[in-house]
Amino acid sequence: MSSIKSFSDHAPCGRLEVHLVGGFSDDRQLSQKLTHQLLSEFDRQEDDIHLVTLCVTELNDREENEKHFPIIYGIAVNIKTAEIYRASFPDRGPEEELRAARALTGGPMISIYDAKTEQLRIGPYSWMPFPHVDFWLQQDDKQILENLSTSPLAEPPHFVEHIRSTLMFLKKHPSPTNALFPGNKALLYKKNEDGLWEKIPSPGS
Repeated sequence: MSSIKSFSDHAPCGRLEVHLVGGFSDDRQLSQKLTHQLLSEFDRQEDDIHLVTLCVTELNDREENEKHFPIIYGIAVNIKTAEIYRASFPDRGPEEELRAARALTGGPMISIYDAKTEQLRIGPYSWMPFPHVDFWLQQDDKQILENLSTSPLAEPPHFVEHIRSTLMFLKKHPSPTNALFPGNKALLYKKNEDGLWEKIPSPGS
């Protein structure tokens, strides 16, 4: 909220709008719990917030062979027109394995994009060695899905491959070192003229 509001300090008019999309009717009801937490948090805010789009849990659920799947897995926003549309992301941005390693070892969700500088700021991170990494690398796809996913039946096709590559990264880097974050500084990326992420020097490096 603070990040969004910092861009509209001098705006003479407008309103705060929320679009919630995601989740489905999963067996463990994780989507329902997360949706309730999000709505409760927005309700606690002092600002007037307008809920414009709500496509969550059973509203984003389809059933196939008595199994539940999300209808929409991802969305994108055209920031010039405010149009919201379904999207998939074959390119998941710079340092994907590094970011995934942090998440798999229990790192909380964070935003790595700084809208003011238009840069990605990644790290520096720290994590403990992933327990039994060799054991997990020996497991078949079914075991990885059932044990390392919150929604084994609804994961996209790339999920197991993504987890395996992350486990391999964690085996190679059991804890972050100077090799991953030279000088213990963040890795910075900015889009070039072609719209591609390009690594840029960290200040003072």
